[in-house]
Amino acid sequence: MGWWVQSRQCYAKVATPQPPKSDPVWEGRTDGAIYDCARPVLGPGGFIVIQFWSAQPPGVGAPPDPRDLARRAVAIMNLRAIRVGMVPEPMPGRIGVVGMPTWMWAEQPDALTWGPVTRTAGSGGFTVTATAHVAKVVWSMGDGETVVCRSAGTPYRDKFGKKSSPDCGHTYGKEGMYRVRATSHWTVDWTGMGQSGAIPLTFSETAVVTIGEAQVLTQ
Repeated sequence: MGWWVQSRQCYAKVATPQPPKSDPVWEGRTDGAIYDCARPVLGPGGFIVIQFWSAQPPGVGAPPDPRDLARRAVAIMNLRAIRVGMVPEPMPGRIGVVGMPTWMWAEQPDALTWGPVTRTAGSGGFTVTATAHVAKVVWSMGDGETVVCRSAGTPYRDKFGKKSSPDCGHTYGKEGMYRVRATSHWTVDWTGMGQSGAIPLTFSETAVVTIGEAQVLTQ
């Protein structure tokens, strides 16, 4: 029901959603917030709820900064970079071929590596809810080229043969060992206390792939 406010003899909490500024309860004000006041009464239901305006939470100190609450919500999300999926596989003994398509994808994406994930943080009767998702993955391929993928990508299967990836791929033009960096660009949208915003975040994972010439591999 909120927190007890002795002066009003009720349990108070921020009204969600907030009434429009045209509602008479605002009395023409544009600052502060509207609160639900749940007053214990005898009879069915046990409470009667009225609304009132206050410049700050009644009975407590100044309201928290909603951006701070948003950051607290993000902190408990435990967001991570994607798990790199690639063909050729980034492991010893696996070698790709110059000129052959390279496939990239997010391996087994879940809420913590791709989203969406939603968390709520609160203080003093105020709450902010944040929802995070990956907007894109920027792949730095190690040869000076960058590939931007706005989906999780398509995992390669043997049946695809020499086809190029339909949504996240690259082709190396010469042999070598390449350090690939996949950077997940997260967007965290938050709302609460009559405000909203977005927090950008990035997390990276690296892998090393080996590319060789076809004639060398066949010798």
